[in-house]
Amino acid sequence: QVDLVESGGGLVQPGGSLRLSCAASGRTFSIYAMGWFRQAPGKERGFVTAISYSGRSAYYADSVKGRFTISRDNAKKTVYLQMNSLKPEDTATYYCALRWGDQSYSDASYNYWGQGTQVTVSS
Repeated sequence: QVDLVESGGGLVQPGGSLRLSCAASGRTFSIYAMGWFRQAPGKERGFVTAISYSGRSAYYADSVKGRFTISRDNAKKTVYLQMNSLKPEDTATYYCALRWGDQSYSDASYNYWGQGTQVTVSS
């Protein structure tokens, strides 16, 4: 069993920045990728970004490329999402997820999920 706990969400003005963290605990003894997804009210959950175990490979949704950066610290079992130049359309609940093996765009392929952290971008 693996538990994921997100933190760092909040209210930010358009153009501002936030850094989300997701700490994993439990049986993470194998190679695993980490991802971030988000869900806005009335919309389906969508892919944001994902990173390989080594950290050398990352995927990004087109809507966040150049603004968001994913990174990880395996010693701390933590993945980070640095979000810059935030827009109102980035408002959503952000979820981190873990899957064994390589990163994936598909939320259905992830094995464990956090509870989510709210990000609100508004003036």
